[in-house]
Amino acid sequence: MRGLLQFTLDLFDGLSADAPETPVPSSEKFKPDRPSAPVLPADPALSLTDALTPARFAHPRASREVQLGNARVAYEFTRGQRRTIGFVVGAEGLSVRAPRWVALRDVDAALQEKSGWILRKLAEADQRHARLEATRIEWRDGVSFPFLGEPVVVRLDPKHGFKGVGAVLETTDPDAPRVLRMALANNATPAQIRDAAQAWLTRQARRIFIERLDHFAPQLGVRWNKLSLSNASTRWGSASADGAIRLHWRLIHFRMPVIDYVVAHELSHLRVMDHSARFWETVESVVPDYGTLRKQLKDESIPRWS
Repeated sequence: MRGLLQFTLDLFDGLSADAPETPVPSSEKFKPDRPSAPVLPADPALSLTDALTPARFAHPRASREVQLGNARVAYEFTRGQRRTIGFVVGAEGLSVRAPRWVALRDVDAALQEKSGWILRKLAEADQRHARLEATRIEWRDGVSFPFLGEPVVVRLDPKHGFKGVGAVLETTDPDAPRVLRMALANNATPAQIRDAAQAWLTRQARRIFIERLDHFAPQLGVRWNKLSLSNASTRWGSASADGAIRLHWRLIHFRMPVIDYVVAHELSHLRVMDHSARFWETVESVVPDYGTLRKQLKDESIPRWS
């Protein structure tokens, strides 16, 4: 007998880190005899809503399809040199990876065994995608986007050069959104407005990230020696043993406490290069509410730029 199921969830939707495969608790593992196992029935715990509203989930690279409860799920299936059946639910849908020796009926049984988990994660992924689509930016005069957790409204101002910096954030009524004036023509293209906004945001990101790195490094007893702004699609930040820190420039959309959590997280890796209990204790020593902030980083939607 061998444990066969592992579950993962891509929490980043194109900007989140690929989650490492996480074993399910031993009491929940699906353990077929090698090489086969009996096929288990579908999860009976379906709500009346589920029963009355059939759903369909389809991965763009789907090669197999299965009925899970009242939902039809087309999923990407691959085999490889591995010991477990792995489920990954991401923005594109369900991916299943299995050892070469596992029979397809074992894969089907594993899917039925955890159909409730799979359907819940697929529904959550769909909801995240809908939230992201709702935040898609249409680049024009008057568009807004979050900066440090607060909305900023773009206004095109072709008559002002802003001393070569391209844009300036005005101090206005504290009860009204701040205005970012850009030295662009009124007929500027969406791409020109987007690029000018990104240039301004990356300048702000570098300045603020350096301030926060310098704030937390002495508290953690570490030294960083290089900051790079990242545009990666898989993680918010990374740290190297030589003191190099990479932070995604789009963290600048979040409130400062969330930025502080990510900065402290990466600096803590200069002391503990893993995610052990000692690592999280290190993070907690400077950001006591890191758990809440970590959840906000995962749950809050940031605007789509494309």
